Amino acid sequence: MKHKTLRGTIRYTSTKPERLGQERGREYFSITDQADDVRLVHAHCEIDDAPNVIRDVVLAMDSNWYPLDCSVRITVGDQYEGTGLMIFTPEYAECQTINRRDGRLSQRIELTERVRWLGSHPICGDALCLRIYDLANGPGKQFFPNLMLTSPDHRGATGPMLFRLGFGLEFVGPERISVAAGSFDSLHFRYVDTAGQLPEEHPPYDVWCTNDGNYVFLKGGVGGYMQTYYELIELLRND
Repeated sequence: MKHKTLRGTIRYTSTKPERLGQERGREYFSITDQADDVRLVHAHCEIDDAPNVIRDVVLAMDSNWYPLDCSVRITVGDQYEGTGLMIFTPEYAECQTINRRDGRLSQRIELTERVRWLGSHPICGDALCLRIYDLANGPGKQFFPNLMLTSPDHRGATGPMLFRLGFGLEFVGPERISVAAGSFDSLHFRYVDTAGQLPEEHPPYDVWCTNDGNYVFLKGGVGGYMQTYYELIELLRND
């Protein structure tokens, strides 16, 4: 076997005082490193909070973790919301989508540089994105202007369509942490500098990922009005 796959489960809970520790969703994901140097991510996401969200994502990245293509299907409030296919080249990004609000749409966005990351809204992707930070510079902040999302909604519950933005990452430092899936050497980051980038500013968001080059999501917490917590509860490897 020339490819390697890891599979995991993430539990979504609330940190609101009236719902502290209550499960509010879950995510099942796999990450496959293929023999052709493509890293392929599958994620099935379920958010129970009304209107409930079911999202299925397949994202392909090259050896440097630039997006190649992505498909997203979303159900919101138990109704079909949309399906989209995104393709990325050094010269342009394209999206073909059908969604409940707008019907069938086509996007083609000309580029002067490659899209560095596509945020397609699985929680596992919030850790994979941290790969774009240059750890050689040590703790601090770096801003990335050439990014895209499949939805500007904080829950990713619209579209899917391509949305351009930039945001910053703050590297806090390495930490040894324990989660339900075990104890890990981790890297601690924060998402920062989102003001003016989204229709509504994203609340503060801390994420811990594995410190092994795979950037597997371990835990994360969002403050502000969201008050949510995410934790890896299972991790399986076939290597």
